[in-house]
Amino acid sequence: MTTTINSQRDSIRYRSRLLQPEKERSAGTHPLTWRLRDDGAAVWLDEYLRKDGYQSVRKALGQGDPRAIIATLKEANVRGRGGAGFSAGLKWSLTLQGGDMPRGYLICNADEMEPGTFKDRLLMEQQPHLLIEGMILGAYANNARFGYIFLRGEYLESARVLNRALQEARDAGWLGPDIDGSGFDFDIVVHSGAGRYICGEETALINSLEGKRANPRAKPPFPGQSGAWGKPSVVNNVETLCNVPAVILHGADWYQGLSGDRTDDGGSKLYGVSGPVHRPGLWELPMGTTGQEILDLAGGLRDGHTLKAWLPGGASTGFLLPEHLELPLDFDTVGKEGSRLGTGLLTVVPDSQSMVALMGNLEAFFARESCGWCTPCRDGLPWTVKLLQALEQGKGEPGDIELLDKLAADCGPGLTFCAHAPGAAMPLQTALKHFRHEFEQGISRSRGPAHQDAIPLGSV
Repeated sequence: MTTTINSQRDSIRYRSRLLQPEKERSAGTHPLTWRLRDDGAAVWLDEYLRKDGYQSVRKALGQGDPRAIIATLKEANVRGRGGAGFSAGLKWSLTLQGGDMPRGYLICNADEMEPGTFKDRLLMEQQPHLLIEGMILGAYANNARFGYIFLRGEYLESARVLNRALQEARDAGWLGPDIDGSGFDFDIVVHSGAGRYICGEETALINSLEGKRANPRAKPPFPGQSGAWGKPSVVNNVETLCNVPAVILHGADWYQGLSGDRTDDGGSKLYGVSGPVHRPGLWELPMGTTGQEILDLAGGLRDGHTLKAWLPGGASTGFLLPEHLELPLDFDTVGKEGSRLGTGLLTVVPDSQSMVALMGNLEAFFARESCGWCTPCRDGLPWTVKLLQALEQGKGEPGDIELLDKLAADCGPGLTFCAHAPGAAMPLQTALKHFRHEFEQGISRSRGPAHQDAIPLGSV
């Protein structure tokens, strides 16, 4: 039994393991992963300090200018790695602080529930102090008094590693009162979530953190003005925060140079591949690396498979085709092709996969994870599931595909409270665009008024 458990643990961890040996990584080219060990063990405090750990905190606190951190992030063009790609420096510059404003909160969104995504887990389980260092810098720049790591509930190993690292940091004076003799005080705790995808939306996450139902909030006000418990709050993704120490230590020009001439987006990125490839896993590569380069690192598709389509960054991004593999994977280029970079982890779809069945599976997930606050999402997504199930079974009726088009359009940006429904609509819209013939094959002869039977309760 013990052998079986260990085998399962190794299998689970494999997909979150970096597939670049230490000899291929250096501090000058791989700021996120150069400290990681080939054996996959966590880098604890003593080793982290030997590898320039917390030097960016010492530098920033020594300079005593929080606004300089924000200016450096803006100049480096650090964009959010959680999926939206919003400028981290701009986001931080909008946080209310100074005067009579109370000190707020710095919240790390570690609720990694995007299907096909497993990058943040790597950083938390193997290099927790890099995240802690990034959060200290974020807190100093935003005048935050306390930090939360809002962690996906199933990430038990991440919780264990993070809690040990937090205690190490407290014991060494990197967390708590008067950090490194600077007079700045800040501490962090891990908060494990209850397992809801909607908590990836920052205001739903804040509601959950406060003990409320995880519904998104109406904006404005934005969290930077009134967030957790009414205080100014900043929410950033794990990978975003892990980029900050190297930017502060080495400067904006160095960070921009990591991506070279590939893109205007600065830095490196944790890219990955899942699906029927020879080597599923993760790589830290320059921002703007092409999909073909990443697929080549994964060893290509397994024997007997050819590429039909791929998702560039999780289930809520739009499908791209094999001819799009030569595009640089950055936020703006992918967006112009009708998709999003998202998390930057590719999901490969082989030619043997039915797009109707695949979309039925994805939309069932999105319908189940809807918080139910707005009508297009609450009522529209279950209808897409019902229509897709009928098409998959060959029981579709004339007008079903047009109705799918309308349901997807009704879930578009600006029509719902948050990005959950638009994220569910994007893969459906692109699947209908590129593979409409597969959906048409599911339509049978007309049998009168379409689908008058109710949606079974609890079916999605």
